[in-house]
Amino acid sequence: MKITVFGGSGFLGSHICDKLSEAGHAVTIVDLHPSPWLRPDQNMLTGDILDEETVRKGVEGADMVFNYAGIADIGEANNRPVDTARINVLGNVMILEACRREQVKRYVFASSLYVYGKSGGFYRCSKQACEIYIENYQAMHNLPYTILRYGSLYGPRADKRNAIERFVSEALTTGVITYYGAPTALREYVHVDDASTATLAVLDPEFENQNIIISGNQPMRVGDLFKMIGEMLGKELTINYQNDPNSGHYQITPYAFMPKMGRKLAPPLTVDLGQGILRVMEEEHKALHPELQTEGGYLVPTDD
Repeated sequence: MKITVFGGSGFLGSHICDKLSEAGHAVTIVDLHPSPWLRPDQNMLTGDILDEETVRKGVEGADMVFNYAGIADIGEANNRPVDTARINVLGNVMILEACRREQVKRYVFASSLYVYGKSGGFYRCSKQACEIYIENYQAMHNLPYTILRYGSLYGPRADKRNAIERFVSEALTTGVITYYGAPTALREYVHVDDASTATLAVLDPEFENQNIIISGNQPMRVGDLFKMIGEMLGKELTINYQNDPNSGHYQITPYAFMPKMGRKLAPPLTVDLGQGILRVMEEEHKALHPELQTEGGYLVPTDD
């Protein structure tokens, strides 16, 4: 199939594009910046989802359209509420309208578990609004969709806005981790490779017009996560818990009663949480010490 991925240059979007290409699909990426991970068998269209001509070109001729574009960080969304509404919500509607005109076979949208509850601030507001628009485009214009509600992702290509990426970076550099919540906060972290593999499965017709949850199945309190990171590094970490009720993040669960429930798609996990964090540590250590190279599983100084 011909598949267009808006936001395909980003953390999750780029992994989705890889999986789609590996499965034999013709992938076009639309993003503000060229993808650092662009493959030879992928096309790149640089532009803004708020530009109607860019969106039209991106959707034209596509069988399916994936939308992974927009502001995805809760803190950033809370600091930029107008931009969040404009980019996330209006951008989503512009892509939907282009899909309607081009009679796209299905629209796949990256949402979040935060749509279920009252936490998540303006980020949650934007995702809830997007979902309502998507469901109404299906009801009014018969545009098939699949909404994917992702949990806490981590893994390669993440930047410091990603929680585990930031935790590992702070642990390696200063030994001090600042956390907005309390040590009892519970998360189900899922490696981006497992999440993108599960995403590939939703191309099956049975997932049409479905709301799907993609999260991990290894619940862990963040206090225990920090202990794990400290043990892996062999040092005592200092954790500054902010216990901020206005951070926008949930404590135990993102769920509150909502009328539109989703079906959970539990991917067959190939990356254990501990092993996944070790991979993040290795990549972060390499970035901090470019003078070292890997030999036989060890980092050693390069020869001048």
